[in-house]
Amino acid sequence: MNTTSLATTPFLSAHDVATIVQRQGLDACLRGMADNIHADFLRWSEFDKCARVASHSTDGVIELMPIADAQSYAFKYVNGHPKNNALHGLPTVMAFGVLANVATGVPELLSELTLTTAIRTAATSVVAARALARPNSRSMALIGNGAQSEFQALAFHYLLGIDEVRLFDTDPLATAKLVQNLRATSLKVVVCTSTAEAVRGADIVTTVTADKTNATILTPDMIEPGMHINGVGGDCPGKTELHPDVLRGASVFVEYEPQTRIEGDLQQLPADFAVTELWQVLSGTAIGRSSADQVTVFDSVGFAMEDYSALRFMRDTARELGLGQRLALIPDLADPKDLYSLVRPAVRAEVHVLEAVSA
Repeated sequence: MNTTSLATTPFLSAHDVATIVQRQGLDACLRGMADNIHADFLRWSEFDKCARVASHSTDGVIELMPIADAQSYAFKYVNGHPKNNALHGLPTVMAFGVLANVATGVPELLSELTLTTAIRTAATSVVAARALARPNSRSMALIGNGAQSEFQALAFHYLLGIDEVRLFDTDPLATAKLVQNLRATSLKVVVCTSTAEAVRGADIVTTVTADKTNATILTPDMIEPGMHINGVGGDCPGKTELHPDVLRGASVFVEYEPQTRIEGDLQQLPADFAVTELWQVLSGTAIGRSSADQVTVFDSVGFAMEDYSALRFMRDTARELGLGQRLALIPDLADPKDLYSLVRPAVRAEVHVLEAVSA
């Protein structure tokens, strides 16, 4: 993609992003995004950060997630509507995003972020697990087998060495879909009849359920010494997955504390409950896992910096592969001060017809 023209904006459609993943391989895309995310966490102080702006309704939420550093500004538009699949035949989560130049404000990329978000969420889970899970972790329980589940399973398989996934979902068709999609991999897949059965003996437990409700997917009696819990589905006010005593009995790690206090499973606990931001562990300024028996929780809600990292990865990879289109998103003006020129009425020249008068 040529990016020299300011009059057109590079655009990556859903098809373009799928083509990138197919040509590069999902493992390479997960690894590339994880590398970007880890690197950006290490320069945490360079970002202008805020919690996302959310508009809630009875059926879901629509959010804007902005972030900027000295060079680039990014935002993501994303929704979460758990009833979409059953009522409308639509995905629960849909998203798009923009990467722009801070110095000029020129949008440098417009991209789909539905597929990209699934990949970046799984990549973030692995970045956290590398720092918090036991190094010899080999099995993972995956509770919630919807649209995010394949990406979580494969991210932990490719990047962390997980070789067994134990599955449970209240919807058997979702689990059957996941089993079919993992069939071509070397993962050992175990279908379970309950959450308790799935988590029994697991090194890592990933919860990625969709219902917008205060649920208790994991209860204290299910937790075993040394487990790492990757709580992904509790990501907006009124939506939780973990019993509060699961958090109280663990060391809890978050992305951006002001946002997680409102949206994560952390919303169930007092404001003085101690948590550690992930960037502190990655940079070595705070301790992550301190013993083999310690229970760790990554209360993951998704943060705008991860989308910034993912957009950079997609932009750079699209350039390398020559993929994408260009949109006339910004007016191309001969005189930047003359916006009216776009709508100025055309001047019609008067035509004078001279009739010859015969004598």
